[in-house]
Amino acid sequence: MQPELKQQKIVVLGSCSVDFTTFCPRLPMPGETLHGTKFMTSYGGKGANQCVAAAKLGGNTVMISRVGDDQWGKQYKEHLSSLGVDVSHTHVTQNVTTGIAQISVAENGENQIVIVAGANNCLSKSDVDLAKDLVKNAGVLIAQLETPFETTLEAFKLNTGIKLLNAAPARTDIEAILPYCTILCVNEPEASLIVGFNVEIPNVKIALKKILEKGCDTVIITLGDKGAVYSSINSPDCVHVFCEKVIPKDTTGAGDAFVGALATFLMRDKNKPLHQVVGAACKIATLSVMKEGTQTSYPENHSSFDEEYSFVIL
Repeated sequence: MQPELKQQKIVVLGSCSVDFTTFCPRLPMPGETLHGTKFMTSYGGKGANQCVAAAKLGGNTVMISRVGDDQWGKQYKEHLSSLGVDVSHTHVTQNVTTGIAQISVAENGENQIVIVAGANNCLSKSDVDLAKDLVKNAGVLIAQLETPFETTLEAFKLNTGIKLLNAAPARTDIEAILPYCTILCVNEPEASLIVGFNVEIPNVKIALKKILEKGCDTVIITLGDKGAVYSSINSPDCVHVFCEKVIPKDTTGAGDAFVGALATFLMRDKNKPLHQVVGAACKIATLSVMKEGTQTSYPENHSSFDEEYSFVIL
């Protein structure tokens, strides 16, 4: 771990889950049983993944979340704390299990994921109220859609900094929060659900414009090995930032690596052009898919922020 950056806090409101991951030659068809090659248990959940990605890059991170009163809840808090994450607002929920994710990963890096929310469903407005000053003054407030929507909306209404929403897992009923989003970050399927058509590079400019009209300041659509595109209200150009293509080992959690890195780099130098921040976040996500696992694949103390990234205006 590198020392904490002397900066405002990155507060993550979101999920903690334990990942039970099987590796197999390919993903099974419905009703099919396959022999896997390896099994591993690790720490996950989109919220905690993003928090850990930020912490490993030196972000000053706090996790607001709920874990169960089982063995996994206690171990999860200890794990986050060991990585430098402030867990004073990670609460143990009585008589509820910690969230879990069942993940299958194919040899080509593709994955299938089933989640059981458990204690994540108990993250409430009262948890936001307990951390009211922290939420209000966070330099970046990150949230996702694996915890109750009304809790996230309450937090976004409070925060006076950068509100970064990763609208995943995909859902359609999020329009109420979009006017409070400084940055909305989605992948192609998530963007497609919001705009009502299949988002691809030829029509991505139309998709960005349509989402911006719903009230966000900036929208970023991640494109996997094709990088990311973004557009903003104040700068309506559609910018495509490229990234290196690699042979992936495990794509699980790559989007979370991107979000956590994005938050950290936004805090590190607020004068950097956005294409550089997005490019650096893409680099961290790319590095993560070259290793197995989620949080274990996220790089520490990486120099990606100092590199130059190619981009075009579409």
